[in-house]
Amino acid sequence: MSTTLYGIKNCDTVRSARRWLEEHQVDYLFHDVRDTPLTTSQLTSWTQELGLALVNKRSTTWKQLSDEQRESLTIDSAIELLLQHPTLMKRPLLDTGSSLHLGFKAADYQALFTHHTL
Repeated sequence: MSTTLYGIKNCDTVRSARRWLEEHQVDYLFHDVRDTPLTTSQLTSWTQELGLALVNKRSTTWKQLSDEQRESLTIDSAIELLLQHPTLMKRPLLDTGSSLHLGFKAADYQALFTHHTL
């Protein structure tokens, strides 16, 4: 299984997820979305599975968008906004190679990786 964790390195939740993965000896790659931009193809695929849940509507970036941008959010506009503002993505995004998981809760990761028997 190829596991990738997407996020930004200075996000507390991403740091917690990385710490959990390392403590549980899960082999993973970390992809900082600020350092290495996401592609339209990645975002299209992710929004097909996750929909608008991929957009963090509690983020500072979301609050800085215009009222029009927030009110007229669609999958297509979300992809464009995420390309322009990678920190708008809810994080972390864990891609196990077979499924996507947004956010971090230790119990959820435990269940996920116990199920996958890493």
